[in-house]
Amino acid sequence: MDSETERPALRLRIVFGQDAMLGPGKAELLERIDRTGSISAAGREMGMSYKRAWLLVGTMNTMFREPVVHSARGGSNGGGATLTPLGAEVLRLYRAVETTASASGAEDINRLHGLLADMATGK
Repeated sequence: MDSETERPALRLRIVFGQDAMLGPGKAELLERIDRTGSISAAGREMGMSYKRAWLLVGTMNTMFREPVVHSARGGSNGGGATLTPLGAEVLRLYRAVETTASASGAEDINRLHGLLADMATGK
């Protein structure tokens, strides 16, 4: 990493328990589902298999009190997926925590960045 051109980024994972986590991948999947209206299209955009995208949605749907994604099977009426009101709130809250953590930690992150070796020269 060229410490002069690449800026550090905070990637936050919130761990609620051994099997309940929310991080950047799940948040991105929710955003893409919201935009595309499709779990499989969202997964494709992320380079994720159909099975993996559905597995993550299933995990999130069971992790919260109510589902975060509603899906309808394809067929003559089409199909698709939408975020539930809870899903939209989960995504909003996750992004808010990210923003707060980034702002709060910016000074220390920049100090850490300044301590990195220049990968090109090893100095």
